Amino acid sequence: MQTVRLVFLCCVLFSGLFSKAQDKSIIHDYIDTYKEMAIAEMQRTGVPASIKLAQGIHETMAGTSVLVRKSNNHFGIKCKATWRGPSVSHDDDARGECFRKYESPDQSYRDHSDFLKNSSRYASLFKLDPMDYEGWAHGLKKAGYATNPKYPQIIIKLVKEYNLQDYTLIALGKAPAQSEQFAGNDKQTEDGMIAQQAVLLTEGEDGQAIANPSTVYPSGEFRINGSKVIYAKKGTSFLAIAQQYDISLAKLFDFNDLDETEELDNDQLVYLERKKKTSSEEFHIVKAGEDIHYIAQLKGIRLDALLENNSLQHDMKLLAGTKIYLNGKAPSRPALSLLAANDGNVNRNEVTMKYSSKPVMHKVKSGETIYSIAKRYKVSMERVMEWNRLRSHNLQVGQELKIYK
Repeated sequence: MQTVRLVFLCCVLFSGLFSKAQDKSIIHDYIDTYKEMAIAEMQRTGVPASIKLAQGIHETMAGTSVLVRKSNNHFGIKCKATWRGPSVSHDDDARGECFRKYESPDQSYRDHSDFLKNSSRYASLFKLDPMDYEGWAHGLKKAGYATNPKYPQIIIKLVKEYNLQDYTLIALGKAPAQSEQFAGNDKQTEDGMIAQQAVLLTEGEDGQAIANPSTVYPSGEFRINGSKVIYAKKGTSFLAIAQQYDISLAKLFDFNDLDETEELDNDQLVYLERKKKTSSEEFHIVKAGEDIHYIAQLKGIRLDALLENNSLQHDMKLLAGTKIYLNGKAPSRPALSLLAANDGNVNRNEVTMKYSSKPVMHKVKSGETIYSIAKRYKVSMERVMEWNRLRSHNLQVGQELKIYK
């Protein structure tokens, strides 16, 4: 029996919902309500935010279906033999079928992620590029998530029509956390100033973006990936830490993959024992400004193990949105930043490109994003940013961008 059954009548009614322009506000309200959940779940499990939102919209008729109103079940997941939680009776393929019931929508969003992540039938989906929403849509149908033969087209249409890919980009750290910052959608405060979303990035002395931790760490000792660690403030003496925790100074530097120095340059994690070689997590999605040492500290993994597993060298600059494998050998070297000053051992094709033709000049129109422009010209977002020396995803209407064929 299929995991989720879609009733033809429901599909007809929901198709009608899309056909009426005035009803689009219902869908926009659904997106605004649940986009943060979708982003958080993508960062936790890897299920693309665009796919999750599209499925939620479709399965719940944008939050108006009978099932979602009485069960908070946003993805039509039935009880099955393994479910031990509360349930509701609902007519689907048969009368009075058992569906899972949740206390809140976030429980449904989380259970849906775990349902996909922990089932072998959907394992192939997590090998796809998270930006490949079409691959995910077709893969869900092929794996038996839905019986409707047009299910992939429905999901793809939703992603395109409502720009749901924007939320995948936010989850990957490739776009600001406010869709209002896309060209032509700026919202203004009462005093006329453009409202800007604070991004957890600062600018270093060399002009490069550096990541600031958004996590609030506890005071004193705690554990990350099973290893003892503290969070220490900028200016703290390494010798003082070593003496306080009865560790030799040489070991302290060794545990943290650091060269000897007197004090901390930034607020940072400091490990009090050797980190592990692996993690319970499969991979980490690189955010803007993160380097391999930062990720090693963030995840509590030895730097040499990360470098070896991902075929990297210490000074290679990572491209935001790429995967760093934490628990085994990566299938290939992660993508590197085109702006990186890498050493001569790196294949130059991985970090530079030369173009003989003149660029096409594209004038930004209202509502366009770097993603939509890159897709139009069939190039990557990173290329567009490199060619135009862009340091953020914010665009202005009328701005001219160089696009090389």
